Amino acid sequence: MINNPKNTDSFKKVNRDAFTHKHLIGIETLSPEEINIIIDLADYYAERLDDRAFKPNILKDQIVLTLFFEDSTRTRTSFEMAAKRLGADVVNIDLRTSSLSKGESLTDTIQTLHSMLRPDAIVVRHSEYGAPTFISQIVDCPVINAGDSWHEHPTQAILDALTIRRHFGEIKGKKIAICGDIAHSRVAASNMILLTKLEAQVHVVAPPALMPQKFPAGSNSAFIQTYENLIEGITDCDVVMMLRNQKERMQAGLIESEDAFFEEYGLTSEKLAYAKKDAVVMHPGPMNRGVEIADEVADHPTQSLILEQVRNGVPTRMAVMDILMKENR
Repeated sequence: MINNPKNTDSFKKVNRDAFTHKHLIGIETLSPEEINIIIDLADYYAERLDDRAFKPNILKDQIVLTLFFEDSTRTRTSFEMAAKRLGADVVNIDLRTSSLSKGESLTDTIQTLHSMLRPDAIVVRHSEYGAPTFISQIVDCPVINAGDSWHEHPTQAILDALTIRRHFGEIKGKKIAICGDIAHSRVAASNMILLTKLEAQVHVVAPPALMPQKFPAGSNSAFIQTYENLIEGITDCDVVMMLRNQKERMQAGLIESEDAFFEEYGLTSEKLAYAKKDAVVMHPGPMNRGVEIADEVADHPTQSLILEQVRNGVPTRMAVMDILMKENR
């Protein structure tokens, strides 16, 4: 294996210059071509992920600052691993012990860290809608949205698309059901935008209380159908993507009980049989087993792609940082 990726044809073929955005705030502003640039490069990195000797070091001496205002395991860890695999130095701030806890404003905190560290990129997750956009306006380096409120989670949607493409070979024309708490899910929003831009057929499945009043900006409604019945919504689908109930964002009483929700909307083997014979199951995590998904579905050795999603988080975030930080190398 060649350690320098620039010596390989597939690495050179990715047209980074065609990606003109300084930041990655959401999928909404990306063209299908730009989405595929990231997926193509992520696929290149995914092929080499298990090779510990593969250390391209294209971000050597660059600094990636991670700011997670919400708890995270998968996203935070995969961003850190991705940065390190590319040779960057990672600075991770524990915001619970930062000056924010003393009443300092977000602006002052960001400006202080920016002046102190001079980061080459900032990865941010925040509970407030639009926080990454706000931060991008007061710093001079790329900002990557790792999830803001129910707005968007762009790298999750990209890694989901990578997972689907690596499994089926294509996304266009595939029938993909997104099921559960759609109204409060930034993952659902980003996936609806991305998948419809790539011309997949999207089935949105949710109880009325968890169905959004309108589709996210940037999505193509011509490729979206809504269902209140899970079996109807997943029938003949290639992919069934389950979501957890976002209790931290929903009002009390929107669901009767977790047992009742599982009875009607929980994915079991019996319900999954209505999808295509070779259908696969996805979930962005964390999973609430026995609420939106049954153990035998989540752990199925061939139908579940959940661990593949987790694995693809690192190469996807490697690709995003590679493309956004290209100007500094």
